[in-house]
Amino acid sequence: MPSLFRRKSEDSDSSVAVSAPEAEPEAATKGHTPSKRELGKQTPKRTIAGRRVAEPPAANRREAAKRMREKMRAERLEAREGMANGEERYLLPRDKGPVRRLVRDIVDSRRTIGTWFFGTTFLVMIVGFNRNLNPSIYFAANALFGLMFLATAVDSFFISRTVKKMVKQRFPDSTEKLGRLYFYAIMRAISFRFIRNPKPQVKVGAAI
Repeated sequence: MPSLFRRKSEDSDSSVAVSAPEAEPEAATKGHTPSKRELGKQTPKRTIAGRRVAEPPAANRREAAKRMREKMRAERLEAREGMANGEERYLLPRDKGPVRRLVRDIVDSRRTIGTWFFGTTFLVMIVGFNRNLNPSIYFAANALFGLMFLATAVDSFFISRTVKKMVKQRFPDSTEKLGRLYFYAIMRAISFRFIRNPKPQVKVGAAI
């Protein structure tokens, strides 16, 4: 009997010893991360989207020059549109900065008498060149010019006062000289709205 129990015990030990190595590959498989090479076709390829495909090299000088002209034309058009829309990186040095943008908005938000100043000046010049008109017409044209000049001066004074007030309120640390800001505002105010550059970004009557 003792020999039988001993044999059974030995058999159970050997079965455990044999079955133990069989569990090792499973444990190794759980802790192993297969590489992309091992996965092979299981790994989907990454889709490249939005990347600009390089142009093939030019075949000759003429084609290269044509491409350069087209590129420069596209860059000029982009810069012109950006300047008109008030994009900071395309603006001229005189138009750059938040202070200048504020000045433009102040002018563009109001109706200015100066927009008609050049029109009146042009009309007076036409009358002056015509020597066959009645003297009273000359007098009326000169009187209209003087009236428009005075009205533009008054309007420019109020614009400058508004510019000074709002710049000091919103940009108290600004190093911009007020005289230059006044001149910038007045020159924009005497230009017709549709030819102003950068284009007006606010409507007439809008609160600034």
